[in-house]
Amino acid sequence: MYKILTLNNISVAGLERLPRDHYEVASEIQHPDAILLRSYNMHDMDIPPTLKAVGRAGAGVNNIPVDKMSEHGVAVFNAPGANANAVKELVLAGMLIGCRNLCQAWDYARNLEGSDAEIHKAVEAGKKQFAGFELPGRTLGVIGLGAIGRYVANAALDLGMKVIGYDPGITVEGAWKLSSEVEKAGNVETLLAKADFVTFHVPLVDETRHMINAERLKIMKDNVIILNFARNGIVDDEAVSDAIKAGKVYAYVCDFPSNLLKNHERVVTLPHLGASTKEAEDNCAIMVAEEVRDYLENGNVRNSVNFPEVQMDRNGGYRLAIVNSNVPNMVGQITAALASENLNILDMLNKSRGELAYTLIDVNAAPSEALVDKLQAIDGVLAVRAL
Repeated sequence: MYKILTLNNISVAGLERLPRDHYEVASEIQHPDAILLRSYNMHDMDIPPTLKAVGRAGAGVNNIPVDKMSEHGVAVFNAPGANANAVKELVLAGMLIGCRNLCQAWDYARNLEGSDAEIHKAVEAGKKQFAGFELPGRTLGVIGLGAIGRYVANAALDLGMKVIGYDPGITVEGAWKLSSEVEKAGNVETLLAKADFVTFHVPLVDETRHMINAERLKIMKDNVIILNFARNGIVDDEAVSDAIKAGKVYAYVCDFPSNLLKNHERVVTLPHLGASTKEAEDNCAIMVAEEVRDYLENGNVRNSVNFPEVQMDRNGGYRLAIVNSNVPNMVGQITAALASENLNILDMLNKSRGELAYTLIDVNAAPSEALVDKLQAIDGVLAVRAL
């Protein structure tokens, strides 16, 4: 029986992927094998010694101490792309909110007073101050072409926009899913110089913090609209605020309110709604529950942020899953330990990622507790499981 600790409310659609005859799932549970969460901050949490996996029902993992998990041989999973459509729709809404002044116009209309005739007269007199512009023919710059960025780029093309994208880490598989009409930018500055709208779909790391700052704002088009539904900190809010006051930036629409932004007349802040749809919550929960289940039961790794991708069909009923530091001669020591127990290897897959390596081994007989202890005692081995 596997024990799963939930630190946030996880969609029932996801929890149903963990059959109750093999899984105990609760918000208060001792000695968990895995943790499922959404936004709960784990950084100050003690790591249970029984923990084998953490599943984030979403894409970002800033709330999880990933390095600490790696040191303990704990795999961290996320759900990339599961909320992509929800975020895409919000970005499209954000573009319309920005270029058509919808929130400012709504605020104006809802505060009108007097008789209906007086309101109608005020509407006709006041509507010109909210005149905007249309999307077709405008250029959208998309920074980050993962699942969400690709959805946004392709949808913008369907709306008649031009699209320029930047992502030095785009995969071949990802490129196949991106329309050939998307122009490739060689660097961030090239993209910013051409874009009428800019949207971000990258994690918050040292390289992406304040990607939009005072210096880069100088090279951007006049009346640019900036959208940030990715992470707080990617845009320097003070620099954008100053640029709006200077007439450089037309509007800023983001998911991260602050005292500086929430009452700004040319800024629309939303309460972190990016993935806040039932469909997105269901999709994220289903994806991460299936990833954690496959890891616990079979040792397979899909969509981990700290482990290499490792998927191997079962070849017999006995499997070892070993996490170790990525140093020389680890596989040699592991196979030598198996030979000392007269176990024959039926299949094996070893991959590494950064400082971690991970090995799945199918053997012809059940590994003994003594063998597991022997493997665990090898210098550099972080975790061993007999499945």
